[in-house]
Amino acid sequence: MVAELERNTVLDGGAEMVNAQPHILKIRDLSIYYGEKRAVNSISFDIHQHAVTALIGPSGCGKSTFLRSINRMNDLIPGARAEGEIMYEDLNILRGDVNLVELRKEIGMVFQKPNPFPKSIYNNITHALKFAGTKRKGDLDQLVEESLRKAALWDEVKDRLHDSALSLSGGQQQRLCIARTLAMKPTVLLLDEPASALDPISNAKIEELMLDLKKEYSIIIVTHNMQQASRISDKTAFFLNGDLVEYDATETIFTRPSQKQTEDYISGRFG
Repeated sequence: MVAELERNTVLDGGAEMVNAQPHILKIRDLSIYYGEKRAVNSISFDIHQHAVTALIGPSGCGKSTFLRSINRMNDLIPGARAEGEIMYEDLNILRGDVNLVELRKEIGMVFQKPNPFPKSIYNNITHALKFAGTKRKGDLDQLVEESLRKAALWDEVKDRLHDSALSLSGGQQQRLCIARTLAMKPTVLLLDEPASALDPISNAKIEELMLDLKKEYSIIIVTHNMQQASRISDKTAFFLNGDLVEYDATETIFTRPSQKQTEDYISGRFG
């Protein structure tokens, strides 16, 4: 678990889980600073389980900063700090006693640019698993196949598992990075513009994958692609200048937003 203290156990399975705990994350008065500069301004909202939540807004508006705060990646930036609460299964993950290694297993992240290790496809998946204590070859083989299947990559690479991951196409490398994250059995999957550097066919595969993965995971994705956000997300949060301007069902955000700033951004008047 992510900290040496008790917390509620998440129920297992479908609608029962959703009804029992409809929100996987609860954000309360969250502000994030880089030194004296405030990048996120006291935002509060809830993120639903087994849904795709899209974070949209112009560059530099705070959405990636917020995304990285969910698994404490901002801690790696000198001078970065956060105030407020990010409640994950009734635990404030901003607390000082949170085990960050365990947290990042449960809340995994995939970055904008594919970053496979300069190892074989197989070893890309098993590297973190071995570090976490999984040593038995049979268990490793099973987890490699399982995670590659979930990332819709198994059929493409099953006969070349010991080839270099760098021999894969850009889209395949990104799905390998997703598989590598899924192998750690996370609950939440954070995606920072995962398809922005990919060709249209690879982009479509990533989008199809997101729709399938939300059955098992809660997904939060940063995207500048409005069409992508409207196609794959259930909820959308619009950020502007560090503020959370509007958060609602994606259909509502894209068809009848309540804020003029949201409408202007969606319609391409700025950003």
